[in-house]
Amino acid sequence: MGTLKAFLSILLRDWMMGLGLLLLLGILFMAATATVFFPNPPETMIGPPLQWPGQYPGALLGTDGLGRDILSGLFYGARISLLVGFASVAVAMVFGVIVGALAGYYGGWVDMLLMRLTELFQTIPQFMLAIVVVAVLGASIQVIILSLAIVSWPAIARLVRGEFLVLREKQYVQGCIVVGMSDPRIIFLQILPNAMSGVTVMSTIMIATAILMESALSFLGFGDPNVMSWGSMIGLGKNNLRDAWYIMTIPGIALLVTALALNMVGDGLNDYLNPRLRSQRGSR
Repeated sequence: MGTLKAFLSILLRDWMMGLGLLLLLGILFMAATATVFFPNPPETMIGPPLQWPGQYPGALLGTDGLGRDILSGLFYGARISLLVGFASVAVAMVFGVIVGALAGYYGGWVDMLLMRLTELFQTIPQFMLAIVVVAVLGASIQVIILSLAIVSWPAIARLVRGEFLVLREKQYVQGCIVVGMSDPRIIFLQILPNAMSGVTVMSTIMIATAILMESALSFLGFGDPNVMSWGSMIGLGKNNLRDAWYIMTIPGIALLVTALALNMVGDGLNDYLNPRLRSQRGSR
């Protein structure tokens, strides 16, 4: 109850986090109600092509070059963008947390081996690596999620390792070792919960990055051709940029709002989970 009150107090004091949550809830609402407001698939042609917003009665935000409803594409695209963002970061967190926890807890040759592996992935440009993975394994939602997880886990691993290097020297951890608690219990039940605040904040930023990278992949033609995403909408609209720029602008604004909302929520979570920042703001 006290935790909830503290979170609500920060939410009321930090209007940017509240705005970010409101925007994020709106995007989640779009994703959840896509089939309710638009029973037909987003690929359905509903009217003449290249109808500007407000010009055609059946399409509030107009139609693209194939006569498809842009508003319907926005709702269905929210599903794909959120799915890719959250799923890829979840997979990256699982692998990154395990690697970082083992490296930070055991140290020595385990740390050296795992960190050299991490550095190997970090030396490769993230977007180029994602393109290679998709090009080799094929363009599908599952492969895109895997490719984004592959390029995202090293940052999580390094953050978790740093937290473990500090926390493993704490007295409560040494006490657990003295009483004979097993290493897995110490790692996952004692140290990891205390190291997750930074990972939680980073995850919100990484979700926004994953959504933008998926859109870039779709824009370049490496997206799943069987689904409608904001990136694919922007990619299809580039051919009509001069005479129908709204086709690219509308999903581009949706991407901007989503990334901005996630960053606002991440900043607010950082204040909430970091007692030092919270006390500094409270003293102002």
